[in-house]
Amino acid sequence: MKSAFVTVGTTSFEELIAAVTAPETLQVLRSLGYGRLVLQVGLGAAAPAPFRTAAFTLDVFRFKESLAEELERADLVISHAGAGTCLETLEKGKPLLVVVNEKLMNNHQLELARQLYRDGHLFYCTCSTLLESLKSIDLSTLKPFPPGQPEKFAAFLDRVIGFE
Repeated sequence: MKSAFVTVGTTSFEELIAAVTAPETLQVLRSLGYGRLVLQVGLGAAAPAPFRTAAFTLDVFRFKESLAEELERADLVISHAGAGTCLETLEKGKPLLVVVNEKLMNNHQLELARQLYRDGHLFYCTCSTLLESLKSIDLSTLKPFPPGQPEKFAAFLDRVIGFE
């Protein structure tokens, strides 16, 4: 049974929670073979009740120390466009659909999502286009995200500070 994980980060993004739990969206997820949906709802007031049926499970939580376990189990991650969440998901090699919060001012999240989309690492949409995006995206076309190279940053910092 495939699992989808939705995360809103440390704030609230109630529009995303409402969009992903709409009956039409749940039906599309089921038709795509997802039998489990896990929601991390953050500070939002919207916290749907968990449920289990023979064909589908919905689990809900606000926060955890780490999302690593949920990311590991997920076959698809649907996320807000926070840089940390995007990078952690991509580094784990998980397919990512970023949902941009259009209500944010000076939306740097949209810039990040667009660039990572152009590079072929993720798909992005808005809450109003989530349903159509789920129906149309081909996760097999995503390119692996290259691993970080912290030693390059350390060498750069050494040069700048004068340790070389």
